[in-house]
Amino acid sequence: MSDIPDINWSNLPFGYVKTDFNVRCTFKDGKWGEIEVHDDEFLNIHMAASCLHYGQEAFEGQKAFRGVDGKIRIFRIEENWKRIAASAEGIMMEPIPQDLFIEMVKKVVLLNERFIPPYGSGSSLYIRPLEIGISPLVGVRPATDYQFIIFVTPVGPYFPEGFRPTKVVIYREYDRAAPCGTGRWKVGGNYAAGMRATARAKQHGFSAVLFLDPKEKKYLDECGPANFFAIKGNKYITPKSNSILPSVTNKSLQQLALDMGLEVECRPIELAELESIDEAAECGTAAVASPISEIYDFDNDHSYVIAHDGNPGPVTTELYHRLQAIQRGEAEDIHNWCTIL
Repeated sequence: MSDIPDINWSNLPFGYVKTDFNVRCTFKDGKWGEIEVHDDEFLNIHMAASCLHYGQEAFEGQKAFRGVDGKIRIFRIEENWKRIAASAEGIMMEPIPQDLFIEMVKKVVLLNERFIPPYGSGSSLYIRPLEIGISPLVGVRPATDYQFIIFVTPVGPYFPEGFRPTKVVIYREYDRAAPCGTGRWKVGGNYAAGMRATARAKQHGFSAVLFLDPKEKKYLDECGPANFFAIKGNKYITPKSNSILPSVTNKSLQQLALDMGLEVECRPIELAELESIDEAAECGTAAVASPISEIYDFDNDHSYVIAHDGNPGPVTTELYHRLQAIQRGEAEDIHNWCTIL
């Protein structure tokens, strides 16, 4: 265990910081082995491993927080297990059992407790579970052996701007995922497919790309690495399709919207409907909720402006603060979302 680095907890980037330990478990000979604790950052895998050649890889993103009461809270651990298990099954990997997943998450958080940012810093401990196929293969077929790894790192806001409105852009020449493809699973290939579009967006001064559906280019899809939602009157609306990753954060915000008396609609959203929305944001574990002030349709040179005098919209702001209050123990967790250590 190394000395803890000199960390400015209130000014952390969303990046990697080496922590003390990671945990691993291997599926071999048809069964999961024992949990192993490692202090090194490197994996020893075969150069013909299926994860390297055929994309048998899935991962998760979740967070732990130091609460106002000093306790550690892990947010919606069961939902992250459900999603990584679904991702594993989707690309024919062995899904990790729920009890093993939860034990590994708790273990890695407690082993690295000194890296959990203090309450009030605005930062959190990011948890990254990862499953990879490790069987050496040349032919295209599923692996028989898998490794499950979880590491953690303290992080600040995903967007450097913090909770401030940003502009996003629509490019029709890029697709994030194919219809009925891997878009609904959290696999690395979906993110690789969006990198070129995202790099171009940032060069043009935008924070992210709002992708359209890959078939008709008519409906809203994902917003960069996050889900999209909008407020329209008394409704919380979010796109629905087979190519969108189900977001744990989006699901949580929908429940909070219901708690606030809003109606929730998960449905296809046509691009033209952006003319009539009151607020917009992208949401996910990393960003929580990031307000959007303008959506620029690059191909048609048209802007959908969501104006609140440069400030986040009131409903998005309330949802953001309600979610964070639960994660940090400032509000009652009436839905039992947090696992307290």
